[in-house]
Amino acid sequence: MTTILGISAFYHDSAAALVRDGEIIAAAQEERFTRKKHDAGFPKHAVDYCLTEAGIAMADIDHVVFYDKPLTKFDRILETYLAVCPSGFRSFLKAIPVWLGEKLWMDKIIGDALDFDGDILYAEHHESHAASAFYPSPFEKALVLTLDGVGEWATSSVSLGDGNRLDLIAELEFPHSLGLLYSAFTYYTGFKVNSGEYKVMGLAPYGEPVYKERIMKHVMELREDGSFKLNMEYFNFHRGLTMTSEKFHQLFDGPPRQSETTITQKEMDLARSIQDVVEEIVLKIAKHWVQETGVRDVCLAGGVALNCVANGKLLRSGIVDRLWIQPAAGDAGGALGCALAVWHKYLDKPREVSDGDSQKGSYLGPQTSPQSAAEYFTQIGVPFETLDKDQLLEKTASVLAEEKVVGWHQGRMEFGPRALGGRSIIGDPRSQQMQKVMNLKIKYRESFRPFAPSVLREDVSEYFQQNSDSPYMLLVAPVKEERRIPMDEEQKKLFGIDKLNIPRSDLPAITHVDYSARIQTVDGKYNPMYYGLLKKFKDKTGCPVLVNTSFNVRGEPIVCTAADSYRCFMRTEMDYLVVENCILDKTQQPALKDDSNWQDEFELD
Repeated sequence: MTTILGISAFYHDSAAALVRDGEIIAAAQEERFTRKKHDAGFPKHAVDYCLTEAGIAMADIDHVVFYDKPLTKFDRILETYLAVCPSGFRSFLKAIPVWLGEKLWMDKIIGDALDFDGDILYAEHHESHAASAFYPSPFEKALVLTLDGVGEWATSSVSLGDGNRLDLIAELEFPHSLGLLYSAFTYYTGFKVNSGEYKVMGLAPYGEPVYKERIMKHVMELREDGSFKLNMEYFNFHRGLTMTSEKFHQLFDGPPRQSETTITQKEMDLARSIQDVVEEIVLKIAKHWVQETGVRDVCLAGGVALNCVANGKLLRSGIVDRLWIQPAAGDAGGALGCALAVWHKYLDKPREVSDGDSQKGSYLGPQTSPQSAAEYFTQIGVPFETLDKDQLLEKTASVLAEEKVVGWHQGRMEFGPRALGGRSIIGDPRSQQMQKVMNLKIKYRESFRPFAPSVLREDVSEYFQQNSDSPYMLLVAPVKEERRIPMDEEQKKLFGIDKLNIPRSDLPAITHVDYSARIQTVDGKYNPMYYGLLKKFKDKTGCPVLVNTSFNVRGEPIVCTAADSYRCFMRTEMDYLVVENCILDKTQQPALKDDSNWQDEFELD
């Protein structure tokens, strides 16, 4: 038996993953334990969880592997600073001490943190991403596209997976980066890089692509194969402490929007413009390499693979036959990918293709037992009810049908940024007020941001223009025409955020302003309780769909424990909390003793 521990750390979204004889046993992000969003520190808590889940100690680990190669990355950083010297001196002074003090001594850092005296293995950054996408996928052979900010040197790469082989075909190198291009517009529109990209994607349908021509003419040179060259005069990420330069600001008519200030039509149009550019590039890359290789099954990883609008358009384009996206597509997924790369590439072990995939629904994190949940609520002295499975599903479906909002904590926690029915806040998608209530009173976030539907797999094509699996909420598809509510002539004249409160379909809470939805299909294989809840809700209402958003508030990681869930429940306007077989009614709860200006605890990004 061979056990491999994969680690990603020290940039953002640190994580650990454990693979035993090629099977994914456990994986989790460090942020879920430390409660520090995008925690970049060494994933000690995540490692401890993985070992506990596997029932082993560090002495039982055969290989420890890190998700990128720090020395190669340091080489890129030095070369970049030398190329732009002296303009990057301030950034150089900030970065170099961290490298000299920590990151160049990774063997010692990892060995000391884990009390591990064996050899530490290192995978390349894009190799880790590609492995995380291909090896768990349901494809015997596939084209693998990795698109992100930057690893060591690579920013985009194309690989071919076949059996247990994964071979690099082509790559694009820093500073020409699709991820950094999107992040530059994230920064310029006033959102936080490495977390605000979702907001840009959600904002795009409110705008028009009025800046697209300007981007294509001045900012970049795009080729037919999807490769491109950025005009670095418009950027500052390679030499400074910001993403964009004064020339960028002149091109787009002013300085970046300040965080938390009013979002204007300009930001909406910028979001739409860069979203359209990214979609065009993704489609060109896929089209070229599908033609070159003849392989029509495609896997995606890297931060850009979380752009579910682009993913949906790629699947519907006809360029590919099937698409599989690693649910932890960002750096956290690198921990899983490097562990799988050691098993299949370094140790040359065969790969068995699973029916569906081998990601286990991405339910790879800790689980709260029914007993420990009841013990916790008893210990803190709050009223709760314990129900059996059928009673719990009946009660929860009933309160959802009354337009109540429920915090749903069941089974193992999800690995990756999406809540998939393990740690979710759920509601009735038929409600006219649900999006507004969830955004402003529960999530404490911008009102424009859409919510995703969970839908029974067997019913997805009744509501959406899609009839394929989307278990990881990484595909956006249009709502079916017959379910849409057409706009009248006055409504058609509206622009920007004024479009927000117009119902778009008979499921208004999950229908975005462009009649789209980010879909999670639920088939019950890995999360029978969530499937059962959707079935029960359908029995009661005729609707096999629920609103599903992550169980957290703005600036906070998704909840992990029963204590996390109760705290979040009490500090928002959720109506009910379900933790395993325990259900809590907000109206019966005593006030939190420490409920003093709680939002100050969170970084409002």
